[in-house]
Amino acid sequence: MSQATTAAPSRNRIDLVDLARGLALVAMFVFHFAYDLSYFGLIETDIPFEWRWFARGIAGTFLTIVGFSLVLATRNGFKRAAYLRRLAMVAGAALAVTVATWFAMRDSFIFFGILHQVALASVLALPFLRLPPLALLASAAVFFALPAFVVHPWLDHDWLAWLGFSRLPLRTADFVPVFPWFGCVLVGMALAKLVLPLGGAWRAWQARILPARILAWGGRHSLLVYLVHQPVFIGGLMLALQLMPATPPQERDFALTCQRSCVDGGTEPPICMKVCGCAIQGLKRENLWSKALTDTLAAAETERTREIARACYRSQ
Repeated sequence: MSQATTAAPSRNRIDLVDLARGLALVAMFVFHFAYDLSYFGLIETDIPFEWRWFARGIAGTFLTIVGFSLVLATRNGFKRAAYLRRLAMVAGAALAVTVATWFAMRDSFIFFGILHQVALASVLALPFLRLPPLALLASAAVFFALPAFVVHPWLDHDWLAWLGFSRLPLRTADFVPVFPWFGCVLVGMALAKLVLPLGGAWRAWQARILPARILAWGGRHSLLVYLVHQPVFIGGLMLALQLMPATPPQERDFALTCQRSCVDGGTEPPICMKVCGCAIQGLKRENLWSKALTDTLAAAETERTREIARACYRSQ
């Protein structure tokens, strides 16, 4: 993704940077394909819930490479036309993602995902280009730390959610707000300013073997790869489901609903997983499970389910 905004002309490219971006794409493929399997009920793991740290690591890696590549692309002077062209490509792609997800998954459409962050970060980073590495790292620390300290009801408004200060739960398939994620871009810029002047064989390294060449090619065309891969994954899975229909397990759906409701109430995700698992086992022990699934509990039975849930919560 970062290639579209920060890549230097091909003759100035560093293959190792493209390779790193390609490896990040592979990690993204793993996460998104697992996410799609979970979404279609083909696996019992709740990927968005249980793999959230993996997803954050991928996003952080991409944004660090964005910062590194921006310094790399401007080390021989700022080329305004090329910069504006690449910025327009990423901003247009971000808008396309928002529009597509608005129609495809309106309840969790992407209003400020990784592409939105890359586009805005490409602008926000410009005043930081002249700063030395230590100043960049200090600025990154500020971006990382502020969300833990800045709290105000006014910042909870939906139209300010993209800043990253809202404490309200958000329903969106991808959310990469300015705070703290722009800090990763600044870290990448600092890293570039530290290592580029050193030179070294890493700058002259070339991807020669086929796997490395494929990864480097993906890194050079990361925006295109990013836009294409999910339609391919989803289309393939939808075709497979047409040929071999699969019904999501009822227990899995019940557990996911329970966990999300618990997290929305302010409880930590690991605790919610244990509480919901405990509640399901309790309902089964008392022969209330089938009624809970079909929503046919009597008033007394409904109260009993609440008692089971409270007991499970207290036991954690």
